[in-house]
Amino acid sequence: KFFLHLSKEEQRKRFLARIDEPEKNWKFALADVEERAHWDAYQAAYAACLAETSTKASPWYVVPADHKKSARLIISEIILDTMRGMKLEFPGVTAERRLELQAIRTKLVDESGH
Repeated sequence: KFFLHLSKEEQRKRFLARIDEPEKNWKFALADVEERAHWDAYQAAYAACLAETSTKASPWYVVPADHKKSARLIISEIILDTMRGMKLEFPGVTAERRLELQAIRTKLVDESGH
């Protein structure tokens, strides 16, 4: 689970960009600015939620998100590290299944006339 943490200053900059750049106007909502007045309360609520719902088996990763590319890189690295630790393998194929696949292969090859 990833929590993308945006600083108050970066949020301010992004809100201004949404207002100043016509192609981003659709992203802006007055409610966002109104809720910004409750920044500290939201931060406390996020911290409490993360603390209560993070477990060893399903941890929260708090990712600094002021710089989008850096945040994406951090998340990618966490996903890769997690997957490497899972020791994933393709499922095995039984001898019976191999025979079945060979029969199907023969049928498909025969259809082409080769």
